[in-house]
Parts: sequence; structure tokens; C-alpha cells
Amino acid sequence: MHIRVQAEAFDLGAEAQAFSAAAEGAGAIVTFTGLVRDLSGALTAMEIEHYPGMTERAIAAITDEAVARWQLVDALVIHRHGRLGPGEQIMMVATAAAHRAEAFAAAEFLMDYLKSRAPFWKKEVTAEGADWVAAKDADEAALRRW
Repeated sequence: MHIRVQAEAFDLGAEAQAFSAAAEGAGAIVTFTGLVRDLSGALTAMEIEHYPGMTERAIAAITDEAVARWQLVDALVIHRHGRLGPGEQIMMVATAAAHRAEAFAAAEFLMDYLKSRAPFWKKEVTAEGADWVAAKDADEAALRRW
């Protein structure tokens, strides 16, 4: 299991390749990458804040749960913080399991958790100012199904 919270960009291809190469015994690997979206057409940046240590512990705990629940061979979570522009990668989840159903379910579980419960605070910055991103009902509903 690998958890990284970092400001630096990551190379999706290199991360997926390294994860796959180390996932001995896996029959399926699922990867997902989240990007900064500019839904309004006016986004300058997304600023993501977190508390070092607390964030990693929270993500590790939920990743441990996913590993146990779906009997994963391995899991990777990378989440960025700092100022990110539209189209930049925010996060990556990778799961490795014996079968695809478990790898997909675990990846979806981790993504839903990261979107709704991981201790990150996001602020959308436009030319008019900045606003904190509020929790969305759809994200909460997605998390409840687990």
C-alpha cells in the first residue's frame, strides 16, 4: 500500500507502470486519475489545503479498509495539494486484485472516500475572487452505498 500527498505533479504512465510491475499475483489492475475541471469556464486555479500527517493517516486508514474488504494485492493513492490549474491532475488511485470486480469496486470506494471524506479543503479561484468548494449531495450519496 502506498499513500502520497504531494504538491508536485506526477507522471501517470510511470506511476501505473511501476504499480503494475510490483503487483505480483494480480489478475486485474484498475487506475483512475482525477483532473481539475473548469465547469464555469472562469476557473483560474483550484487551491487545495490539508494538514500534513492527519491527511496521510486518514487516507491510509481507508486504504487499509479497502485492501482488507476486497482482498487487494496492492493499492496506491496519490493526492496533490497546493495551487493547480484547469486540466492538471489532482489525484490517482490504483488497485490490484485477483479479479477485476474487486479491483473496480475498491477503486470506486477509494475515489468516493477521497471526494467526500478525505481531509482536504478546496478553493476555486476565478478573476472575481475565491470560494470554498462545498460538499455535494451526489458525492455524499455515492459514499453511502458503501
